[in-house]
Amino acid sequence: MTQALPAGTPIRRRRALMGLLDADGWAWAGVKAAIWFVLIILLLGYIPDRAYYFTVNRTIDLGLLAWSPVNFCPAENKTLPCPAPVGSVIPWEASPGELSLPEPRTHAAVAQLGTRLLVVGGLNGTAATTTTYIAELKGGTFGSWSSGPALPEARSGASIVVIGSSAYLLGGSNADGEPTNTVWALAVNTETTELGTWAAVEGLTLPEARTGASALAVSDGLVMAGGWGPDGAPATTVWKADVDSTGALKAFEAQQPLLVAVADATIAQVGDYLWLYGGTGADGPVGAVQRGNLDVEPTPETPAPNATPAPLKLLQWAVADTYNLPAARTAAAGFAANGTLYVVGGDDGSGPRPELYWTVPNGDGTLPGWKHLDETDLPAGLQGASAVLSGSNVIVIGGTTRDGILASSIRANLAPQEPFFQAGLVGVVVPALKIGDEVGQQLGYLAAAGAATVNFVILLLLGWAWAHPERIRGWVERRRARRRRGTP
Repeated sequence: MTQALPAGTPIRRRRALMGLLDADGWAWAGVKAAIWFVLIILLLGYIPDRAYYFTVNRTIDLGLLAWSPVNFCPAENKTLPCPAPVGSVIPWEASPGELSLPEPRTHAAVAQLGTRLLVVGGLNGTAATTTTYIAELKGGTFGSWSSGPALPEARSGASIVVIGSSAYLLGGSNADGEPTNTVWALAVNTETTELGTWAAVEGLTLPEARTGASALAVSDGLVMAGGWGPDGAPATTVWKADVDSTGALKAFEAQQPLLVAVADATIAQVGDYLWLYGGTGADGPVGAVQRGNLDVEPTPETPAPNATPAPLKLLQWAVADTYNLPAARTAAAGFAANGTLYVVGGDDGSGPRPELYWTVPNGDGTLPGWKHLDETDLPAGLQGASAVLSGSNVIVIGGTTRDGILASSIRANLAPQEPFFQAGLVGVVVPALKIGDEVGQQLGYLAAAGAATVNFVILLLLGWAWAHPERIRGWVERRRARRRRGTP
């Protein structure tokens, strides 16, 4: 008779992750691999990257910060909400009195030509003028005004466009208030940087007299839209003048007309689209926004290699009620910057208004709606002023308030600062060093390299410790025993 062997002691399999996984199974192995992968990315990628940007940026993000309930913004943002809405401007600041024009001006033509700011013609309260005032631009602001080359005749409501080293003054009203068809140019000597004189462009005039038209430089010339015609009514005409190989303007050619006749409107370009908004229509100020598609006219033939590019044309205009301004505006100071359209001030039919509206067009040529903040309004209603960009600032010069014509200017910064501290559920933004120029770049590289080197050594030590758990446990036990005996 054979006796069966007694049952042996069952071997218990080790468990990991609080007993959820088999310590010798593939699941636990996968978890460990994922932990090591994340650790390597953190030590050798994320932390060195953060070390570089901590050196060169004003702030640094730590972790993920999709939404933050805690925000602190710098005092430079003044009364703006924190964080500032996209496209908003820092509240307006009046320029010092010593930077006022020598004489009040409204409906003047304002442009930047090289390093100079020009204020050309305009009304002084009684009549159109021939003056050109010049100021040197200096880091977002400008110096005192001086007299520059006078116009051949008085002009107000003229359009001005800068192409290369020349400024072109288009049309405008003469001393009798009648629209004109003149095209005058003012050039800068590229060698001496001295200004020339205003002179008629030989053989070039507007197809018809215009004043209060909207003009804009484009990549291959200029576009001029709307304005008051000889009959005193707003026009739908759109003209384009290309530049030749020498940079000179060619004759104006008619383009697709506007859908809404307007004068004293704002024109701006964002991407391939021209935007014409506000102005005065047949029945008074309007809030209409017209979008022009500026592109090469399609042809059935394939262009030959190395052929001269076809000129851009305004192929069509479009309007939509959802694009319109929140309120009618004419003679406003409008401009585009950083892919954003702005309109400030203007007349709604009852008098000058102080509001600033802005919108950021979508890539497909649609508008998500115009935005407004009370904090970014002008101190008082203003119409007939002109806006010019200088660096991250916009400067609005002259214009008319309910109290009369101004010689002063007002400016705003277009780049509100991001919060210097933010705290969310899964991240935080903290202040950083912001060391600029080449020194900051080099120090940033050194910080990243140093962090990567230290972290690589830490990673090696962690790997060795992971591979020798018995040694680590023995070392820990010995340290505990020494503490219990009171020996170091």
